[in-house]
Amino acid sequence: MTASDVLAKAYLESREEVLPVWAKIDETVMANHERVLDSFISERVALHHMSGTTGYGYGDAGRDTLDRLYARVFGAQDGLVRPHWASGTHALKTALFALLRPGDDVLAVTGPSYDTLAPVTGEGGLKGFGITYRETDCLSLYEEGRIDMDAVEADLSSKIRSETRVLYIQRSRGYSARKSISVSSLLEFMGLVKRRWPGLWTMVDNCYCEFTGQVEPPMLGVSLTVGSLIKNPGGGLAPTGAYAVGESEAVARVAESLYAPGLGSEAGSWAAGYRDLYQGFFLAPKVVGECLKGIAFAASFLGRLGFKVDPGPLEERSDIVQAVTLGSPEKLKAFAAAIQASSPVDSFATPEPWDMPGYGRQIIMAAGTFVQGSSIELSCDAPFTEPYTAYLQGGLTKEHVMLAVRRAASKVLGV
Repeated sequence: MTASDVLAKAYLESREEVLPVWAKIDETVMANHERVLDSFISERVALHHMSGTTGYGYGDAGRDTLDRLYARVFGAQDGLVRPHWASGTHALKTALFALLRPGDDVLAVTGPSYDTLAPVTGEGGLKGFGITYRETDCLSLYEEGRIDMDAVEADLSSKIRSETRVLYIQRSRGYSARKSISVSSLLEFMGLVKRRWPGLWTMVDNCYCEFTGQVEPPMLGVSLTVGSLIKNPGGGLAPTGAYAVGESEAVARVAESLYAPGLGSEAGSWAAGYRDLYQGFFLAPKVVGECLKGIAFAASFLGRLGFKVDPGPLEERSDIVQAVTLGSPEKLKAFAAAIQASSPVDSFATPEPWDMPGYGRQIIMAAGTFVQGSSIELSCDAPFTEPYTAYLQGGLTKEHVMLAVRRAASKVLGV
């Protein structure tokens, strides 16, 4: 059997293997799409809501309806959806500074946070304002089945201080080997926190996780949930921005942190209009479903070819990220180059590792996307360090993901 035959056989076998997974994803898509549709109807979304405003943005019906729409879909008391946020990290920074004051303490319970958050919690961010940031990995260990909830409670009891105000949860794995945090684990965790420490804020970084299941963090009692519009909820159409949903007081604080005390959510215009934000949100459940189908296939296909993949093709997913360990710098560069070459935009570019802003190590990134930096569109990025693991994410259609990973495998294996 030739190398090309091996690829073709793995491709066909993987398509067959993931069919039951795809059927389950379809059920999730239908449930989420119905909730989104009913929310649009309940909020009486109209054509005039698509129009932009200028200046202060007072009385911006499109903006205010979009806030209520997100809150309804996510099961939150209030919402804040703004194109003025440049990234998810920008929104997370705004939210942390909204909930915390000098002398306060925040405890991250999922281990090390994403690379770009390090400057936010460091000397130029929280630390410089007299706010302490600490980490424990108890919720991640619980997700992986390595400890039980009694051990989580004991760990938190030993680490929560009188000045602790926020328990911080990053659901997606980031550039780490840990599992992403499932809704079931988050449910158990929130039950513990509400029972033992009801006065603490809980904050979830929900980036990469929206619509991967039928339950969102605010439905479980999380105080504040934050995410990026150029990831899942933007549906591939939102050109920029982020959202915050949760308890009314928490969202109000975020609005004043973003704009100014006294202005809150009643300010902020957007002359370009909101059509892409509304339409992208409407399409998001389907687009996320396509992405989940694509990366499930990628896990099966690349796993059959001998690559270490996580999650596996049949595992339940809580985000849209697929880790693929290539094992060498040459293979990682070849993989990223092939993903870039299989992109609809900038396919002619060759990705190289570089000192990307916000990261403390070199990153290689393949991102031939219509929206710069969009990770609901197919992209691939990785720290250029051992064990040379690529993080494949996004995909507006499963077919695009399938085509790209087949070409990437061929490139890496020299077929």
